[in-house]
Amino acid sequence: MEPLSVLKTREKSAITRLTRNSKIVKTIVQAILDKKGEKVISLDLRKIPEAAADFFIVCEASSTTQVKAISDYVEDQVKKLCGEMPYKHEGKTLAQWVLIDYVNVVVHVMHPESRKFYQLEEMWSDAPQQLHDL
Repeated sequence: MEPLSVLKTREKSAITRLTRNSKIVKTIVQAILDKKGEKVISLDLRKIPEAAADFFIVCEASSTTQVKAISDYVEDQVKKLCGEMPYKHEGKTLAQWVLIDYVNVVVHVMHPESRKFYQLEEMWSDAPQQLHDL
């Protein structure tokens, strides 16, 4: 075991903050658009202390088949282009609302009824929003 004095000599790695131009954010948005996700919005949560992530990316799909297709394609593209695997994903069984957690970015692929009911954009209305479309 190393003495505590060693900790003072170790260099601290610089923490890179995500932006809307970060590779993972751009990859997720493009993957959603490639699979015809609708009403794609990114919420910038970086200035909200209670937020567990830097960004939420929310979209909707017209059927459970499309919800699953979009979520699968997002995971595939992020792994392929960014080398990242999700920390966790939930909701693929019912495919009404699939959540893909990349820790700093959380993706919400929602059926229109679920999106209308949960109103994530309203819940996080303090966050700057950006609409992404083709």
